[in-house]
Amino acid sequence: MPLAIFDLDNTLLNGDSDLLWGEFLCELGVVDHAVYEAKNLEFYEQYKVGTLDIFEFLAFSLKPLSEHSMEKLEAWRTDFIENKILPRITQKARDLVESHREKGDCPMVITATNTFVTRPIVADLGIEYLIGTEPEIKNGRYTGKVAGTPSFREGKVERLQEWLSVYGAKLEKASFYSDSLNDLPLLEVVEFPVAVDPDDTLRAHAQDKGWPVISLR
Repeated sequence: MPLAIFDLDNTLLNGDSDLLWGEFLCELGVVDHAVYEAKNLEFYEQYKVGTLDIFEFLAFSLKPLSEHSMEKLEAWRTDFIENKILPRITQKARDLVESHREKGDCPMVITATNTFVTRPIVADLGIEYLIGTEPEIKNGRYTGKVAGTPSFREGKVERLQEWLSVYGAKLEKASFYSDSLNDLPLLEVVEFPVAVDPDDTLRAHAQDKGWPVISLR
């Protein structure tokens, strides 16, 4: 069964869930609005141009998870998903996932965003398999640290290879859809790479390589 692999932020989702979650925390007043928003946007700009230090960003973005109970976080997340995320999943994105499912492919999401934020989004899309950055949990609370390798840039390839080994699956005939230059390492190793509403760097690379370029907006 070939894998149909999707990036999430700005690919299946018309927006970035990590950025939006930070903005949501600002709206709730659980972080210092001015300071947190500015830093959140700074990291996002670094991500867009390919200069993000993923560990520096995760130290920032996972810290609020460590400061609140799981019950409170999950209640906030329910509100966040319903009001901030679901309206940003286009019908074109849902149709694309379903078209692969109908062909007998196995849909999967690989995202750098942490699984606390992304797991319910991926579930709403009806996708069983998610590889995301895993926030560490101890004694029923998030620690603010990362468990294992972040699924970012080359880390996506590493985490996918680990998944393939665990499930006894192969990368043969796999497709991967992404918007970002940060996903070039994984786009380069699949048989069917597709650029989705790509940034300028990925668009130029896709045109040079002859990869399909599509829009889900």
